[in-house]
Amino acid sequence: MTAAQMTASRAGPLRGTVRAPGDKSISHRALILGALATGVTEVEGLLEGEDVKRSAAAMAAFGAGVERLGEGPHGGGNWRVEGRGGFSEPADVIDCGNAGTGVRLIMGAAAGFDLAATFTGDASLRGRPMNRVLKPLGEMGATWRCRTGGRLPLTLQGGGLRRIAYRLPEPSAQVKSAVLLAGLHAEGGAEVIEPEATRDHTERMLRGFGAEVLVSDEPQGRRIVLPPGQTLTGTKIRVPGDPSSAAFPLVAALITPGSQVTVEGMLLNPLRIGLLETLGEMGADLSVANVREEGGELVGDVTARHSALTGVEVPADRAPSMIDEYPILAVAAAFANGPTAMRGVGEMRVKESDRIALMAAGLAACGVGVEEGPDSLTVVGSVKANHGVAGGARVATQGDHRIAMSHLILGLASDAPIAIDEPGMIATSFPGFLPLMRGLGAEISA
Repeated sequence: MTAAQMTASRAGPLRGTVRAPGDKSISHRALILGALATGVTEVEGLLEGEDVKRSAAAMAAFGAGVERLGEGPHGGGNWRVEGRGGFSEPADVIDCGNAGTGVRLIMGAAAGFDLAATFTGDASLRGRPMNRVLKPLGEMGATWRCRTGGRLPLTLQGGGLRRIAYRLPEPSAQVKSAVLLAGLHAEGGAEVIEPEATRDHTERMLRGFGAEVLVSDEPQGRRIVLPPGQTLTGTKIRVPGDPSSAAFPLVAALITPGSQVTVEGMLLNPLRIGLLETLGEMGADLSVANVREEGGELVGDVTARHSALTGVEVPADRAPSMIDEYPILAVAAAFANGPTAMRGVGEMRVKESDRIALMAAGLAACGVGVEEGPDSLTVVGSVKANHGVAGGARVATQGDHRIAMSHLILGLASDAPIAIDEPGMIATSFPGFLPLMRGLGAEISA
């Protein structure tokens, strides 16, 4: 997808069964933990988006053997990571592209070793502050030099880390994971207290690699303790379908008359299904079948059918379980009857873009009522009878893949087509988005 523009138009109903690409969060972690481990880690169904490929290249630069073996049986790739039990100093700059998760987790892992590593990324990543992850790493003993505001490029000097008991100022799975990864090679291990539970893929996967991770829910929040002296051993990992990517065909089915779409093998981790809970409260016709456990994670097949939706108030404490899905939720809300208020979502402003501002601007340009606050977004749906979303806009995405895909889904049910710029960025998280959606019957032209 190298076109300067992509346009979505209303067509017939969407129908079919698809498999979401591999979960991005789990794919990053599989590569990083595989490189930190001793021995071979085999990964099935790795997401082969640009972000994850950058992490694969980074692990090779830190001394791991990284090899693509071929296509996975259910999509994605089969990869082999031969870990050396730690990182060695890279010979060149580590370019993480657009991968915010990748760079923050890799910095945490690298901080545990006596090495210097320089990190950079694309224009979007270089504009995103790293202070939230640098603060605890600094308290553990790491040092760095960077641009103003904690921005990349950044040179990190690791080694000699000491134990930390760090309370997250705000929920962040990335910061939690960086501290835990650094704690693997810190004297005394590490402890994280999170005020609200965030996605727990790092804790689950650490156990899969043989580490001991203690988790307890206490009055002050969830406490995660990584005891000292942990070693990781290579293992086998099957990557489930990413709920953040599955959200796009599912919401498309909900807002397009006559549609029924099933996404197979979707991750159903309780800390990642906030969108499904919210859509259910809005009246979405959703069903889950064939629930099973794969690689320590719950997965299932999710079916969405066109539904009459009603606006809701989304609890602020649900944000950690769906922070990446608010843009596509805003699209569903545009086709609901009444306002949908999303509060406590300030982290959206420091993602690949200011997602609150861009969704508000894009929806408004398409004739949808929106109200924007510092940490909130309210979408005023007014879909009754034949009154829908006008559409007809060309939306600026600022290179944000989720902003791009969300507005293309909006265009599938709008009165007039909707175009987005920079469609090539979609490949960072969902390289097969266009053929998957076209296969369901979507009218999207590049």
